[in-house]
Amino acid sequence: MTAAAETATPPGATACIALADGTLIFGRGFGAEGVAVGELCFNTAMTGYQEIMTDPSYAAQIVTFTFPHVGNVGTNAEDDETADPVARGMVVKWDVTDPSNWRAADHLSGWLARRGRIGVSGFDTRRLTRLIRDRGMPHVAIAHDPAGRFDTDALVAAARAFPGIDGSDLAIEVTCPQPYRWDEGRWAWGEGHARVEGARRKVVAVDYGAKRNILRCLASAGCDVMVLPATATAADVLAHDPDGVFLSNGPGDPAATGAYAVSMIRGVIEAGKPVFGICLGHQMLALALGGRTVKMNHGHHGANHPVKDLETGKVEITSMNHGFAVDAASLPAGVVETHVSLFDGSNCGIRMEGRPVFSVQYHPEASPGPQDSYYLFDRFVAAMA
Repeated sequence: MTAAAETATPPGATACIALADGTLIFGRGFGAEGVAVGELCFNTAMTGYQEIMTDPSYAAQIVTFTFPHVGNVGTNAEDDETADPVARGMVVKWDVTDPSNWRAADHLSGWLARRGRIGVSGFDTRRLTRLIRDRGMPHVAIAHDPAGRFDTDALVAAARAFPGIDGSDLAIEVTCPQPYRWDEGRWAWGEGHARVEGARRKVVAVDYGAKRNILRCLASAGCDVMVLPATATAADVLAHDPDGVFLSNGPGDPAATGAYAVSMIRGVIEAGKPVFGICLGHQMLALALGGRTVKMNHGHHGANHPVKDLETGKVEITSMNHGFAVDAASLPAGVVETHVSLFDGSNCGIRMEGRPVFSVQYHPEASPGPQDSYYLFDRFVAAMA
């Protein structure tokens, strides 16, 4: 690492990371050329870099991958969680190699270049991870220039000018523009993503940045899924006469999105509809029930997070991606904390007493990650019976 005043680019460097504190780190670039600015987080998953990059929950973020073998299985259309990458860039330790996997249809570098996303390699991702854990998620600018020409003062200035995620409603930037129906099920060996027929329950899924595999899990559990934009009102939701309402994952500050989403959630609860939320949906359900949310130091991002169900004693290994958390101490009477993180004790689930309304902080659809929590989709369907 070097200070911003030392602007000489090391020989062979084609990438630069500039932190808002003036720190400069040089490496090698791949994917698109240019500059990207955002909040730097780290993800500990050993698989699923394509799913992570296309997860809308990573809006306005740049992802440092702690696992070094990123790019080794290439990319393919089936693993996209939304149409294009939402994370603004990726930081990896080793240079991306040619893919070696029977499902590979494209090289990671080419995939990123065509999608306008920057990748940078040759960095000490352990050191970056320790920095994030010690100081919180920094604002950074990353740059890729094959000629190695970097205006480091401008990069540091760009990092410092990034407004951050606190107070930002990012769900509005990644939600669907109009309603649509979803009937594609989970991936199966030899079949891919088959269409699901004979759905038993009508579900409205409110899209705050929904991953495709969440919708697939709902469909595979027997739900006829209608997806509505994040700005849908209670009247919009209830007009579809759903058997249940699902609140999706998504990016940004839940309090900012809650400015318009909380009234909708309260309206569908008052109408007696079963509600199931995950991630951002979990946080906004807590807000609607009278709780509050807080910004975390470095968040939870990975596919190996142990969560304990306080009501059964069961421990699940889960996928997580969130930088805010529900403050369990703020939950009012009638709202029960159901799950906690075994890493730091933070809240990971709630339910209403006597009502079919519940949510979890983690991602039960995995993709990537373990499938320990698929049962939650069946629990939601049972609540609608």
